Amino acid sequence: MGLKTRILIPLVACILAATASAAPQLRLAVSALGPFIIAPGANGPAQSVDASNAGDGTLSLTAASSATWLGASIGQPHTCSLRGVCIPVQMTLQTSSLTAGTYTGTVTVSDPNAIDAPQTITVTVQIGSNVPSSVDLYVAPNGGTATSLFTTPSQIKTSVNTSSGGSWLSVALGGNGSFAFAYPYQITGTGVSGLGAGNYTGSVAVSNSTLPADNKTVQVTLHVTTQPIAEVSPASLQIRAAQGGLKQTATISLVNLGQGTLSASSVTATAASGTWLSAAASSNGSAVTVTADPTGLSPNVYTGTIAIATNGANGTVNVPVTLNLEATAPPLIVYQGAVNNATFVGGDAVAPGDIMAVFGDQFSTAAPGLASAIPLPATLNDVQVMVNGKAAPLYYSSYQQIDFQLPYETPTGLATVQVVRGGQAGNLSSIQVANRNPRILQFGGTDYGIIQNQDGKTFAVPATLGVPNQPAPIGKVIVMYAIGLGQTAPAATTGAAATSSPTQLVTPTYKVCFGGALFNSGDCILAQYSGLTPTFVGLYQVNVQLPPSVPKGVHVPLYIDNGQGKSNVVYVSIAQ
Repeated sequence: MGLKTRILIPLVACILAATASAAPQLRLAVSALGPFIIAPGANGPAQSVDASNAGDGTLSLTAASSATWLGASIGQPHTCSLRGVCIPVQMTLQTSSLTAGTYTGTVTVSDPNAIDAPQTITVTVQIGSNVPSSVDLYVAPNGGTATSLFTTPSQIKTSVNTSSGGSWLSVALGGNGSFAFAYPYQITGTGVSGLGAGNYTGSVAVSNSTLPADNKTVQVTLHVTTQPIAEVSPASLQIRAAQGGLKQTATISLVNLGQGTLSASSVTATAASGTWLSAAASSNGSAVTVTADPTGLSPNVYTGTIAIATNGANGTVNVPVTLNLEATAPPLIVYQGAVNNATFVGGDAVAPGDIMAVFGDQFSTAAPGLASAIPLPATLNDVQVMVNGKAAPLYYSSYQQIDFQLPYETPTGLATVQVVRGGQAGNLSSIQVANRNPRILQFGGTDYGIIQNQDGKTFAVPATLGVPNQPAPIGKVIVMYAIGLGQTAPAATTGAAATSSPTQLVTPTYKVCFGGALFNSGDCILAQYSGLTPTFVGLYQVNVQLPPSVPKGVHVPLYIDNGQGKSNVVYVSIAQ
């Protein structure tokens, strides 16, 4: 049951009594603009994003910017062909004093009485050219690839030349850009067959850009190596914390894209100012834990770097870190931040009894905590989650994430979610509740479902996932774990564990469909059991015996369906 942050859940006052339908509901046409590529010394073009009301009443909007170069104001309402009356959020790009580089500012659009407010619009500008003068690419022999990206304000012409090694170099437009604000290009180096370990040189000539500084020749060196090649994920870190609050941590994963064994010899944290940043490598060297300590800091944006020295051919890898330190404020749910705990898709419908996650800022002033007993508590540390004004059971709470159960009593249709911290209420976020909206749980970062074999010890997934595994044998039963299957018979109780025997069933019984096109019947089989997992809260399972007719292989698609809703598609390994 992986969370978005990959934490595994172990299996005051009443706020705003008015219904969600009686309040205005903020909608923005877009939530991101740019990157706008602007010549040094120049201002960028003015921008406007339409806001509209998806609810009742009237919006009363304000706009605030996080950056001095980014102006924000609310314009006069006008008629929109699709949304009725729209209110423009107007932005000016006062960039003439900015030096070369990339800058991102945020415009916050607020209405204290609206559902799904505040919302933000991120605006990115690139001052000057970001076409590099030189690029180093590291690949393993025989098919390894590496890429480098750059953007231009217009479509360009490119020509590729390799001085040695043959046709290992290419460049291509990576899509149509973001509303044609910028055009992304990708330089790719490939360790083509027969290219032995060594260094190979080439170049990419760029011409026809409307920004003169883009028109240059990029020198490219391809390093084909049998050594390890270090890659980090994520490539940069954004950490948020509250003034006077607790330390916040994040993890950098270290991955080997080359050969041999990758190891980190040292990790160094350097803050541009102060001593708020620290880092430590894990015992096996595969990850780095980064800690941001806000003690003594005033609200501001702080930057630093984590340098990870490795034995890889590319040596030390640097990871930029940004700490956004906020003044203490009420808890804030980000737009569409209340989601199911399987796919985490914003705006996806949820079902009564669903295990959900809500994401945002300043949810809790306490250290992360897990519920220690069942029935689940309505308050965990200093936090409550209100659904339509009533407290929901909580699994987990932290500064930016809370996991809770959507009460079985929640009616279908529009509902509201709100975080209350120590009695201080945050904003209202809307969710759409359906009778059932099944979602099969997945192993974090993969498209494989959490599907257990009949032996109760192994999962029907490849060995690369790092869990006990075995392809599911034909004739045996597999167990798919899921959420969002809705109320059962006999009825489940909100926050309470399912009975110790598998008797709380979902009707009608689910079918399991293998193979075939997305949501088209491949081989559909009636499940032996579809209902709550005994002794767990909000966790369901669907059991089916595999007949000889099902597809075989390591990557077989399946989904579940009971005629009232189809699940997401996941993959399973089935023995040949």
